Amino acid sequence: MSLTIGGGPLARNAPKTVNYTFDSPAHALFLHPFTRRVRAEVGGQAVFDTGRGMLLHETSLLPALYVPFEDLDASLLAESEHTTHCPYKGDAAYWHLSVGGHTVENAVWAYPQPNEDASWLRGLASVYWDAADAWYDEQEQVYGHLRDPFHRVDARQARRVVRVSWQGETIAVTDHPKVLSETGLPDRYYLAPETVRRDLLVPSRTTAYCPYKGRASYWSLRVGDAELADAAFSYTQPLKDGRDVREHLSFLHSELTVEVE
Repeated sequence: MSLTIGGGPLARNAPKTVNYTFDSPAHALFLHPFTRRVRAEVGGQAVFDTGRGMLLHETSLLPALYVPFEDLDASLLAESEHTTHCPYKGDAAYWHLSVGGHTVENAVWAYPQPNEDASWLRGLASVYWDAADAWYDEQEQVYGHLRDPFHRVDARQARRVVRVSWQGETIAVTDHPKVLSETGLPDRYYLAPETVRRDLLVPSRTTAYCPYKGRASYWSLRVGDAELADAAFSYTQPLKDGRDVREHLSFLHSELTVEVE
């Protein structure tokens, strides 16, 4: 997010409120060291374990970790005939990943002869996130993607009235919400449980994972015979960046009316 997505300085919708210009192509690349120890495992076996990672930020894409090719376990790799072409990085070569009789095709890629403008990718390789069973940032298992060092999450206590309604029924009202600001996203209001009509909420099976805030549980609304699926979400066991909104509910659905005074 931050640099290349959501209105960041390297995004396609980069902000206009600046006093500088970038002499760069429409599709920007930015590589920098990610020196914490990172490892990816398949079947409990490390595909790589490195402290020499490099994080590539690329316009409209989430950052991707590249590691020195020699830090990969070569015994798990087999060359693939698959190739792709990126006009910004060059021609990519691929490798299959096999562990314990299980093979993930084209799980690893690299640019053996990258474009001149991306020559610093030579000798580096990347692993598709979903090709590994588990990823670790130091000793902490991470989900979804590595945390972008340019991404920030802040929650603040606010003093304003927030009212949530649906089909004329008041669902929640408070004058002390928490406002959560997250890089590249609109501010979200989180409401304390006691300010919400819990009798109208029905637990949903839907979950989502944020690498910064943790796993979100969803709630549907039921008013009479009408039901609105996944109208609210909350973090019951949040990661560090979500602790200030633990157990609070945020309402996010196009059919809801959310008024802020």
